[in-house]
Amino acid sequence: MRAALLEAPGQDMAVVDDIDVDEVRPLQVRVRVTHCGVCHSDLHLLDGSIPCALPAILGHEAAGVVEEIGAGVTHLAPGDKVVLSARPFCGACYWCVRGEVQLCARATELFTGMRADFTTGLSRAGQMVFIGVGLAAFGEIVVTQATGAVKVPDDTPLDVAAVIGCAIQTGVGAVVNTAKVEEGATVLIVGLGGIGVALAQGARLAGASKIIGVDPLPARREQALAFGVTDTVDPTEVDLLAAGMDLTDGIGVDYAFEAVGRVELIEACFAALRNGGTAVAVGVPNIESVISLPGIGFLSEKRLIGTLLGSANSMREIPRLLDLWRAGRLDLEGMVTARRPLADINLAFDDMKAGIGLRTVIEMPA
Repeated sequence: MRAALLEAPGQDMAVVDDIDVDEVRPLQVRVRVTHCGVCHSDLHLLDGSIPCALPAILGHEAAGVVEEIGAGVTHLAPGDKVVLSARPFCGACYWCVRGEVQLCARATELFTGMRADFTTGLSRAGQMVFIGVGLAAFGEIVVTQATGAVKVPDDTPLDVAAVIGCAIQTGVGAVVNTAKVEEGATVLIVGLGGIGVALAQGARLAGASKIIGVDPLPARREQALAFGVTDTVDPTEVDLLAAGMDLTDGIGVDYAFEAVGRVELIEACFAALRNGGTAVAVGVPNIESVISLPGIGFLSEKRLIGTLLGSANSMREIPRLLDLWRAGRLDLEGMVTARRPLADINLAFDDMKAGIGLRTVIEMPA
């Protein structure tokens, strides 16, 4: 198959056409990818800030059409449209039986680049190719556990549905599942890229009374207003703590979400909380980063928590989010600000580095 291959960190990906894909095994599904969003998590592996096994195919925010199902798969059939998840789950481990399927012990691809049996199903000239960011969807074919492919209605436009797989699922989920933001709460969001505006949409869905968006880029602050942000802050001019206090009558915010992946911003979110408030680290920091917080802050019952894929069960969450879009309560089209062919994958990452747009969707050849 054709795919964008990362061979060394810090280098452009090479678009190659000689990736071999293994046969479908029981409880697996083979999907022809039609669209894949370009996410900042992919950039971490591309620039080497998070090391990964190489060579690898990145891409994890994808949608496509089922081509083949393995033995034992009953909820899918060839021809079904699906949105893919980077966290397929086994349903039987300690975390799955507790309902925390996003933490499934056997969904190892996201962190190791390999399946639980130490295979990947991908190779090139006899050499193993690793699964970048859990899915390897910057390739024409994905073979994954069937729980990682969620059927959507036949009339679903897959170019916009693809962004549910990561950006929307992570952002909305971090608000409603992880933090459980209540109606009337005040929310601070640091970073107004794709995840940031998805957080804003989640806060709007939750009925937050004030949604404060923080970003140094004027264009991003402006476009975030269309996704639910009520107040914007330029962090180059206003300290986050001061901004949070000023906009909440000196109380501090109920919830603060960091969507950039920088520890100093996570620390600033914690500082901007009211006593008893909750900060959520949504962005992915550099692997060597260490968060430093004043211990006295915890005596005020402030909380700092993490989230993975919005604490979501994708089999339940993706259809629910799609229904919210159909009801006009989520904006998926507005999230997609560019479309590029696979040949332009490196240009899409250049745009991301420059802060251009929200989500570029890579369109795979038919």
